[in-house]
Amino acid sequence: MQFGAPATAMRELQELLAYWGTLRRGPGLPRRADIDPVGFKRLLPTISLINVDLDTGDYSLRLAGTGLYSVYGGEITGKRLTDVYSAQAAEYWRKELDKVVLERRPQVGQHSLAWRGAGHMNLLWLRLPLAGNGRDVDMILGYDAVVGMPNDAFSGIRAA
Repeated sequence: MQFGAPATAMRELQELLAYWGTLRRGPGLPRRADIDPVGFKRLLPTISLINVDLDTGDYSLRLAGTGLYSVYGGEITGKRLTDVYSAQAAEYWRKELDKVVLERRPQVGQHSLAWRGAGHMNLLWLRLPLAGNGRDVDMILGYDAVVGMPNDAFSGIRAA
């Protein structure tokens, strides 16, 4: 697993959020085509792209950085939430991703890795909406950092 210090992970999260913010066009959301990985090259190992099926409301991982392989115990690219997570963890992620889609704004949080047998570790995560038409979220840009801190130590970050 890749372990990051909480402060480093928070800085990286804020860096990606700021990058995403520069891509906005007024009230419109950035498109996938607007994303240039060079803008956050050092974060690529823990970046993901999540497809949003607008017809079914289902989510699948279009792309997952190589750093996520050890977090999830294998390749997750191309898999749906229920293929990657336990039922409880999949439901957690479905609710969080639904917020990104419905509210059309970034979401940030932490999630315990207890479902992977690492209850002392947490995933500090950021999910950023992308919309091909600038309005309807059809993809989500994700960032994950594994940190070792108690659940109640998260101070929170406000999304733009």
